[in-house]
Amino acid sequence: VYNLEHQRYICSFIFNVNRRGKDRDGLGANNPGSSLSRVIIKCVINLIWNTVFTKQLASVGPFFFFFLQLNQLEKAVEAAHTFFMANPEHMEMQQNIEDYRTMAGVEAFQLVDREAKPHLESYSAGVKHYEADDFEVAIKYFEQALREYFNEDMECRALCEGPQRFEEYEYLGNKGSLYEAIADHYMQVLVCQHECVRELATRPGRLSPIENFLPLHYDYLQFAYYRVGEYVKALECAKGYLLFHPDDEDVLDNVDYYESLLDDSIDRGSIEAREDLAMFVKRHKLESELLKSAAEGLGFLYSEPNYWIRYGGRQDENRVPSGVNMEAAEIRGLSMGKKSPPKIERDLREGGPLIYENITFVYNSEQLNGTQRVLLDNVLSEEQCRELYSVASRILLVGDGYRGKTSPHTPNEKFEGATVLKALKFGYEGRVPLKSARLFYDISEKARKIVESYFMLNSTLYFSYTHMVCRTALSGQQDRRNDLSHPIHADNCLLDPEANECWKEPPAYTFRDYSALLYMNDDFEGGEFIFTEMDAKTVTASVKPKCGRMISFSSGGENPHGVKAVTKGQRCAVALWFTLDPLYRELERIQADEVIAILNQEQQGRHTLKINPRDEL
Repeated sequence: VYNLEHQRYICSFIFNVNRRGKDRDGLGANNPGSSLSRVIIKCVINLIWNTVFTKQLASVGPFFFFFLQLNQLEKAVEAAHTFFMANPEHMEMQQNIEDYRTMAGVEAFQLVDREAKPHLESYSAGVKHYEADDFEVAIKYFEQALREYFNEDMECRALCEGPQRFEEYEYLGNKGSLYEAIADHYMQVLVCQHECVRELATRPGRLSPIENFLPLHYDYLQFAYYRVGEYVKALECAKGYLLFHPDDEDVLDNVDYYESLLDDSIDRGSIEAREDLAMFVKRHKLESELLKSAAEGLGFLYSEPNYWIRYGGRQDENRVPSGVNMEAAEIRGLSMGKKSPPKIERDLREGGPLIYENITFVYNSEQLNGTQRVLLDNVLSEEQCRELYSVASRILLVGDGYRGKTSPHTPNEKFEGATVLKALKFGYEGRVPLKSARLFYDISEKARKIVESYFMLNSTLYFSYTHMVCRTALSGQQDRRNDLSHPIHADNCLLDPEANECWKEPPAYTFRDYSALLYMNDDFEGGEFIFTEMDAKTVTASVKPKCGRMISFSSGGENPHGVKAVTKGQRCAVALWFTLDPLYRELERIQADEVIAILNQEQQGRHTLKINPRDEL
């Protein structure tokens, strides 16, 4: 059925006709095992499946459960994989994929993403082969990606030629003339077509495009062609990149170097950027000028986005080929590492004073193979660790912070947590010593001051969330474990290993700037804290927890991290997240501050105090 509206009526008809009937086994339509219910489910699946894939929506997760109901495991895995590719932070779906992929006998390479865009898939394949120094294969994929990109661009622009709706207009009250209406319509069509470059750079399910997406193809290609000895094509691609960024000094150096490699019989002046790219850029600039003119002359609301962001560039040791002055490149701040971390939009400093006695410096960012990282020991004493661990056993709530889910990250461990305010409340109720509850508050404040001082921040660091957490290995479920206690993630963006990106958009906590973990014990097995590359696989540093040890780092995509499986015992820590924006201060922390202030007043003059701390809690 090609008409979706007709299919809706058919599904409704089937349901209404059969809802009071029974199949030949005597089962009603409301029974999941009946043939009638299976007919209805199939109809609904076909309807929604067609709706989704005609509208390119990244929401096929529910089909996973429909296909399970029908015992179609291969399609269930396919639907789950499609959903997970658009929602890489959805750890439960990742676990579902592994479980049912095994049941269906589907290999990882056979997984199909039903919403994959061909040009994005080819681009990703090109990047992988490029990073493996397989330049000939990388060239094949990048060239294929460009062909697919320009085809997709034509299709995207064609789809803009339909009716348009203006959000700022009240249509019934609009008194514009026919000519004004025509101008408005075509300006809206032009905006839609102009935005195709953003649409084509955005992966399904994401809000943000891959930065500098189209220019990056030519940046990769210029060096790949150089490495296989095709200097004319390398020069063409380098000049193509300069159409987007004409003042890029590194690529300008590359152009000079490629020209020096050409045979004397070749006319260097005749080698220009590819014609299709030159026409594309020229059209894009003309559209931009036309839209700006319309905005000024016709009152059409429009602001030109920055489509080709410079810091979305490729920064690796291949950025400048051998023969170019590498020392000069390094002076310009060029990264010689294979993969550069995402840009952090603030000055990066570290090495400030630790401000407390007895704290032992262990490793800095360089020694931990990353950016904005520090490892410290003796932040807590042995006695403080024992006291906090004792408190934890009495205040922790299963699934706290994860809507009561006992095992939010892995089915092989139990997760428990508690906030500072809850600890103080238990202290007043006499369920834990008030002194111990205050210790939780005091050591988290100590950690905040250390992080603020060590990273030499120019503004106040505020608490975003404070959480005492314990992970307990579940007996009988540790054999042949291959999962993590906490999957690889970043704290303020959505890590997308396939795209080598971290999307700073909801539902991520985009306001978080720094993170810290303060460990309370080491009498367990496993549970190492790890940093990885953005591929979520390559481990760059591993930290073994122990009493008083603290790891702190900036919260962005430059620091993907996770926790290895806890295979025996219980691992406890105080997890801390901080923000530089006072707007996102932790509400419970503000309330805890007020309670502590009252406590301090009470100690100074118990009889003159008129506020009851219990009431404040």
